[in-house]
Amino acid sequence: MSFGQYPPARRTILHLSDTHLLGGRGLLGGLYDSAAQLGRTLEAITRLGVTPDALVFTGDLTDLGEPDAYRRLRAAVEPVAAELGAPVVWVAGNHDERAAMRRELLDLPPTEEPITGVWDLGGLRLIALDSSVPGWHHGELDAAQRHWLREELRTPAPLGTLLALHHPPVPSHIPFFDILELRDQPLLAEAIGGSDVRGILAGHLHYSTSGTFAGIPVSVAAATCYTMNLQRPPAEVNGMDAGQSFHLVHVYDDTITHSVVPVLDAPTADVFTQEWTQRMAALSPDERLEAFSRKRV
Repeated sequence: MSFGQYPPARRTILHLSDTHLLGGRGLLGGLYDSAAQLGRTLEAITRLGVTPDALVFTGDLTDLGEPDAYRRLRAAVEPVAAELGAPVVWVAGNHDERAAMRRELLDLPPTEEPITGVWDLGGLRLIALDSSVPGWHHGELDAAQRHWLREELRTPAPLGTLLALHHPPVPSHIPFFDILELRDQPLLAEAIGGSDVRGILAGHLHYSTSGTFAGIPVSVAAATCYTMNLQRPPAEVNGMDAGQSFHLVHVYDDTITHSVVPVLDAPTADVFTQEWTQRMAALSPDERLEAFSRKRV
């Protein structure tokens, strides 16, 4: 069922970030129940009623890199993904540990090699990069990873390419975040220049924001565990147990949209029902314009 000037999206992706799961049952920082928030997020996903082409988690999957935390994450997410028939793309963040993540989440040898990958989502290419730096919280993409990326991008994909990494290549107005940002960003811009990259998915900031990098749209998903309270002065911004969300990404031929989906099971009005939608679909465009657009005085 399609309305308006645009055909249905070619691909749909669920973009989640910063689950910060713990291996035990304690609270994250003594304040936030990241496991419970992950559960609420997965419940919200099942309520969407969509069939996504992938679930993309852009890093900080765990808070301490504990093996049991990765096992808990896998046990929670994989059944939901299997029910949706969608692959899960795990991206490493600064709170993750490569060896444990590779072994427990990906069934790979537990090495310190960057965790990268390429997925063909029906012609849409998704490339996961590893901006984590073992032993540090800032982000980097080394020369080998940038060379690998350039080689992957030599051949365009039918529907273009999305990049997924943890540290977003956009500025933050929060003063201390510059310490934790992705370094040597001009080198990444050089690696993707002239390619078919249409968008960049990221996390790390714990608040939803967007921008452009080397002329390419960047979308940052807020965290599922806790978010940053941006209604405070920049130097006093801190976390809050509210505003958790993820992004619903729709890929069209000429554009990509990123919609914020709140993780909140709140009472919702019952104005636009399935019956109403079917009734509108049975009308011609001009009849729908008359029925719904004209103001009634």
